[in-house]
Amino acid sequence: MKSIRLSSVAKRVIIVAAVITIIGAGWLWMQSGDRDDNALRLYGNVDIREVQLAFRQSGRVVRMHFDEGDHVEAGARLASLDAQPFEEALAAADASVDVSQAELDKLRRGLRPQEIAQTQEVLNQALAVAREAERNFDRQSQLLTSGATSQKAADTARAARDQAVASVNAARAAHSQAAEGFRKEDIAAGQARLAATQAARAQAATALADTVLLAPSTGTIIARVREPGSMVVSQSPVYSVSLDAPVYVRAYIGEPDLGRIAPGMRVRVRSDSSDKLYQGQIGFISPRAEFTPKTVETADLRTDLVYRLRIVVINADAALRQGMPVTIEVDAGKASNARTTGH
Repeated sequence: MKSIRLSSVAKRVIIVAAVITIIGAGWLWMQSGDRDDNALRLYGNVDIREVQLAFRQSGRVVRMHFDEGDHVEAGARLASLDAQPFEEALAAADASVDVSQAELDKLRRGLRPQEIAQTQEVLNQALAVAREAERNFDRQSQLLTSGATSQKAADTARAARDQAVASVNAARAAHSQAAEGFRKEDIAAGQARLAATQAARAQAATALADTVLLAPSTGTIIARVREPGSMVVSQSPVYSVSLDAPVYVRAYIGEPDLGRIAPGMRVRVRSDSSDKLYQGQIGFISPRAEFTPKTVETADLRTDLVYRLRIVVINADAALRQGMPVTIEVDAGKASNARTTGH
């Protein structure tokens, strides 16, 4: 009786184990994403873009806001330089703009009414002197005719008259210039000086803005190169950032299989670190052949001429890391269509 019960229990255990095995096999089959043994398989590595971030200005670092491994959003404030020298330069540039603007306004408005009136008075005085000089010259000329004066006195009167006439002409020109304002050329030169000071002011403002280092894209800090207090020169790296997107896969394909793929073709990407299936799209196929790099894995490990291609991973996540080896699969049907249609 006891042996019959044990046999029954053993049968149940076997049945349960069989059911678990079947379920597990089905789950693995589902996770495989309907793997096609006839699919074209390529091998490559994850290629994530990295940027070296640096200030465009030289100066002293006062703040470093993130550490290695921190995730940053686009536009995040990463680091700052001492801004005081740049603020002072901007203030000086503002003052230069104000001076140039005032000079241009003065040229456009011309002289003040009092200054114009002053030139009119100078002209009136010159006219009065000229009239008196003309009368004196007439008298000396009459006296010279009658012999009552000398030739020298007459010549002196003539010179005084001519000098008075010249003074009248100069005073009249000065009054006309004061009334008409400055020349167009003077105003144009003033406008050019103002434009130059405004450009210098814009450069100072740009330099001040460059004291703040911003993240260009969303990514992860992989290297913090400087610390607060460090003196940096222009274009000296401060952070290295690994960008979240786009994520590429660099792969290679042999010449016999080159006709089975085409730009824009959808592919599947798998890694050894997880069971997740990534979707990708072939974005670039090199038109030039090259020898197989030592890091490239092929099915038969042969050294041969291959073509480099780049695959854009559509649903990439943090599990895909720089340099990670991956497998790329192209459906056999799609590969055949690409070979026959040329797309």
